[in-house]
Amino acid sequence: MEPAVILPAMPNLAEPVFASALDDADEESGALLQMEPITLKLTPDVCGERMDKVISRLIPQFSRSRIQQWIATGHVTVDDKVAKTKMTSFGDETVVVSPQPAPEDDAYTAEAMDLAIVYEDATIIIINKPAGLVVHPAAGNWSGTLLNGLLHHYPAIAGVPRAGIVHRLDKDTSGLMVVAKTLEAHTDLVRQLQARTVRREYLALVWGSPNLTGTVDAAMGRHPRDRIKMAVLENMTAKSAVTHFERLATGLLDRRPVSLMRCKLETGRTHQIRVHMMSIGHALVGDVLYGKAHLASVFPRQALQAQHLGLIHPATGDACDWSVPLADDFLALLASAEIEASL
Repeated sequence: MEPAVILPAMPNLAEPVFASALDDADEESGALLQMEPITLKLTPDVCGERMDKVISRLIPQFSRSRIQQWIATGHVTVDDKVAKTKMTSFGDETVVVSPQPAPEDDAYTAEAMDLAIVYEDATIIIINKPAGLVVHPAAGNWSGTLLNGLLHHYPAIAGVPRAGIVHRLDKDTSGLMVVAKTLEAHTDLVRQLQARTVRREYLALVWGSPNLTGTVDAAMGRHPRDRIKMAVLENMTAKSAVTHFERLATGLLDRRPVSLMRCKLETGRTHQIRVHMMSIGHALVGDVLYGKAHLASVFPRQALQAQHLGLIHPATGDACDWSVPLADDFLALLASAEIEASL
């Protein structure tokens, strides 16, 4: 005899048009927001099994880890008493599960935010992203991201994949980003990025004194042992990555030589400049992930800013260019190294 499962009527939840933009979306997301409690009447054949295992088998639309979380937070009752972690079933209980939304369920919620908009028209938005702002919701950052701010600033952007975001900057990298306001603009900008015709120039302060000019042409992929990191690789999973660099000035920081570099991206891999500069022995100042952790106190983030952005306007076909001044903290860092920032 199978245990009885009493399911409430499910609400008619139309999938939002932007749902496909969530790369790592939880399959359960979106179906919980208005769901009523689920009642399970257990039968003797489940006697002796762990309660979380029994529940996850009876309502497989929710992961076991999600159910364990609900038990731990008091959202599962057994015979009207709050369930306990790792409890065992006797096979005659009435279990009530009250599904709760996970943080990622609200990832695409509009949030009021001050956006440093450099340029905006009916097709695109150019934003000067401050350091510390996460671009897209992900584990650990399901709210307070640039995407949340874009949805508040221009609600119609919800109909564009990833809310119009076509490329990203690391959380602690400042500078210019382009956002598409229409599907047509999004498609066009993605094609420009794939064709490597978008001009992206960064300023970076690195340890040491690299050559005056050079190119790092080294394929990259996920680090084989540390999944948080990227790395220069030579295996089949690596993707082409090319960075051109030019040394603009040198100085001393903490009695160590540093150099201000202009880096031009030909490709746009995750952490590309940080990994490429580290690979030639010149890690970015402040980059504790790839650089000198013992010098983290010198600067609280990687010294990197997307200073210049150039592209073909997706609606007019005009060549457009934008530049922004260095962020205040970056300017102060250069001043401490006695580097003139007249750029």
